[in-house]
Amino acid sequence: MATLKVGRVTDLGAYIREQRSTAQISLRQLARLAGVSNPYLSQIERGLRRPSAEILQQIAKALRISAEALYVRAGILEERETDSDIPAAILGDSTITERQKQVLLEIYESFRRENGGDQPVAETAPTAPQKSASSRS
Repeated sequence: MATLKVGRVTDLGAYIREQRSTAQISLRQLARLAGVSNPYLSQIERGLRRPSAEILQQIAKALRISAEALYVRAGILEERETDSDIPAAILGDSTITERQKQVLLEIYESFRRENGGDQPVAETAPTAPQKSASSRS
């Protein structure tokens, strides 16, 4: 695991606060939705605490944003290099729901695989296996 620098913690907290503000959720509401204490979340937002990956996942779920985005901000994951900004644009669009983002990413990745693209460009939630065109009736 990468070491977390103080600057990243502050940046992460500011990012979470910004996402919370955009979602029009109070600190208290987000704490309840994420299953953390109000003071702990406040300390995260102010850059005083370094949350675990599990806590980041809970916060991401409560905010309906990508956990991967929080992991990158926290320095847990390295930002992926892609030849396209499409996944970033999809994940950054605040006008669509998390589910809609996941569906768009799944469609985009299926097209890339179909056209001989390399590895998936963004993590998506596990889905049921897709039936091939020949097995559909």
